[in-house]
Amino acid sequence: MKLINIGFGNMVSAERMLAVVAPDSAPIKRLIQEARERGMLIDATYGRKTASVFIMDSDHVVLSAIPAEKVTARMGIEILGMEDE
Repeated sequence: MKLINIGFGNMVSAERMLAVVAPDSAPIKRLIQEARERGMLIDATYGRKTASVFIMDSDHVVLSAIPAEKVTARMGIEILGMEDE
């Protein structure tokens, strides 16, 4: 099992991760609120601003204060298409 550091000593399983998304859009904010209501939200931000949201295959939603680009770099994943933004 490969664990990825998502900040402040917190780890998530790379194999169980479906997506890493930015928290800014309305659909993601809705997803976070729905996960909170269902008891499936894990807040690993330690009170800081949410910089990335991890969607897991267990239906959990994990919040992190570490930007998605930094987390994917830790995973060794190259992000394609970023030069277009």
